[in-house]
Amino acid sequence: MKRMMFTVAMLGVSAAMIRAEHPTPVQTIERATEVLSQLDKIPAKGIPPKLLAEAKGIAIIPRVIKAGFIFGGRGGHGLVMTRNDKQEWSDPTFVDIGGASVGFQAGVQSTDVVLVFYKKDTLKKILAGNGKLTLGADAAIAAGPLGRQAAAATDGKLQAEIYSYSRSRGLFAGVSLDGAALMSNNDDTALFNRDKSKETIQAVVNLKNKLVTLSEEPAPRR
Repeated sequence: MKRMMFTVAMLGVSAAMIRAEHPTPVQTIERATEVLSQLDKIPAKGIPPKLLAEAKGIAIIPRVIKAGFIFGGRGGHGLVMTRNDKQEWSDPTFVDIGGASVGFQAGVQSTDVVLVFYKKDTLKKILAGNGKLTLGADAAIAAGPLGRQAAAATDGKLQAEIYSYSRSRGLFAGVSLDGAALMSNNDDTALFNRDKSKETIQAVVNLKNKLVTLSEEPAPRR
């Protein structure tokens, strides 16, 4: 009985943390840019430029909160960007991530999540109307290759539809993205589309520039 009560209490704490903050669209854009900047500072654990250069789209979800004890939950807000035939990045579409898991897990963790999409059809499941994509069920997901020198090892071997990257803070065990769902947030996207402020326009430019920079192979050392 005590264990059940403790579990219920932890679930309540988890849900409260997940709902605690809903950033504005411009805050989400700025945080997404910061996530990419942090990944770029650790080349040994970053996204290979070749992989990103060939991607059809990307999802960036800063500060995904995972919390629980035996029963766990996750939640967060982020954005999706797609690439057109001219290799130009689109403006962001906003999404939420949510899901539950059962297993041995304890503690609380804040994780920055980046998902690299390799198929347009996978992206359509999120971007169409009230879209929803369940990772691992609707699309195969795998841990992405790491480091700027990993591209050569991935040629001809990229089989998953989505490659995942993350940067974690805190303590958590038993973490998996399988079963998590990405859901379109039409309210945030509509709010962003109405926002013509210089701050928001510049934030989008900064994010697109960061994606272009990360897609470029580094110059060889002399």
